[in-house]
Amino acid sequence: MYYEPGKTPHGLPHDPFKSCVVPRPIGWISTVDAQGRHNLAPYSQFQNVTFDPPIVMFSANQDTGGQRKDSVQNAEQSGEFVWNMATYALRDAVNISAEELPHGVDEFERAGLEKRPSRLVKPMRVAGSPIQFECVYLNTLRFPGVPPMGTADVVFGRVVAIHIDDAVIDGKGMVDVLKIQPLARMGYFDYTYVDHRFQMVIPGNSKALLAGLEGSALKASQEARKD
Repeated sequence: MYYEPGKTPHGLPHDPFKSCVVPRPIGWISTVDAQGRHNLAPYSQFQNVTFDPPIVMFSANQDTGGQRKDSVQNAEQSGEFVWNMATYALRDAVNISAEELPHGVDEFERAGLEKRPSRLVKPMRVAGSPIQFECVYLNTLRFPGVPPMGTADVVFGRVVAIHIDDAVIDGKGMVDVLKIQPLARMGYFDYTYVDHRFQMVIPGNSKALLAGLEGSALKASQEARKD
């Protein structure tokens, strides 16, 4: 099949676009507003941008009324947000926190989640989540789209603190992804989670490149100087 988005019909019962870009990590973002009210919401457009320094982003479409999401406004106004890893074990709470609710409703309470204080920022963390990033807001890129929901705010933040549950670090000192079972978004109403992994090492002699892919900023810098 072939179609041009916004110009020609795809002829399918549902738009296939979101089902083609899969799986997508979930940005389970917690924020707090100026009145101290807590907010928690999942975003399926989430990703790390770079690792040195660590920067992440989440993209939020407008709500069904054409208004900017609370997560975006809170992050911009407070200058802070927290990413909480969504897992298969927490899937029901993630789904409940996705409901479109009136401004000021605490999704932590609605989903039956325990709050845990952060160390460097004001937004709370999800106590049951195995990994959380405390972030300081950097900037927002706003992309106009078709009303009411098409416009997207892409929010960037620098990770200033990382929490990892010791129980998900294996004997080699590595994060055990299979134990965590991270939740990921598919298309339609579908989700998946990580239950399998395999390794591939890029060929070549660049130790700096491999160190970067491994996630070691210090090692990558040292190897780059050697090259």
